[in-house]
Amino acid sequence: LGLKPALVSTQVIQRDRYAEYLCTLAIIASSLEKFALQVRHWQRTEVREAQERFKRGQKGSSAMPHKRNPILSERICGMARTVRANSIVGLENIALWHERDISHSSAERIVLPDSSATLDYMLSKTASLLDGLVVYPERMLENLNATRGLVFSGQLLLALAQSGVSRETAYEWVQRHAMKVWDEGGDFQTLISEDTDIQQHLSPEQIKSAFSLDTYLRNVDVVFKRVFEESDK
Repeated sequence: LGLKPALVSTQVIQRDRYAEYLCTLAIIASSLEKFALQVRHWQRTEVREAQERFKRGQKGSSAMPHKRNPILSERICGMARTVRANSIVGLENIALWHERDISHSSAERIVLPDSSATLDYMLSKTASLLDGLVVYPERMLENLNATRGLVFSGQLLLALAQSGVSRETAYEWVQRHAMKVWDEGGDFQTLISEDTDIQQHLSPEQIKSAFSLDTYLRNVDVVFKRVFEESDK
């Protein structure tokens, strides 16, 4: 583990190292919670882009048979709160009377094993969550299409700016049509294609490219490679 003796100590070892340990556990727990919270959102009925594995015979609600609750994700989120709370105890333990009283001891006997065991359990459940995660790409596409093309407004703004239009003017053009689609419906790409101001700066092919998922995701493999190659080092 790379543990080393303290260079200097009084009757007790300085507690900052224990506080750092507890804070590290809290940060890891919060990172797990961040993912679990996203899964909870994905599993909402109106989103339904991903969900936890739901086994045959499993019940999500005693009153509503149709429900599939993200029980693992909710458990991870709840446990992260306790690990974070325990880190406060570690920080409170740093200041001791004349750096020698043992008021920290009773608290550490609770929070150190509690946080360690809790995070170990959270890591195990997060691994199970990832292993059984069910993804619905078709639903993701449906949700994107539900925006009627508005999700591409940022990409369109960038294309206009790169064509020489000032960002302020480009923003005004794009927003004008975007707000119309929000309020009245219709197809965003069609309105953009019919705009004479935009036609002077973007060809039909460039407009089509701005509304392409392939264009939006053109660098995703580069990002994944950078992240996972770094994690393998």
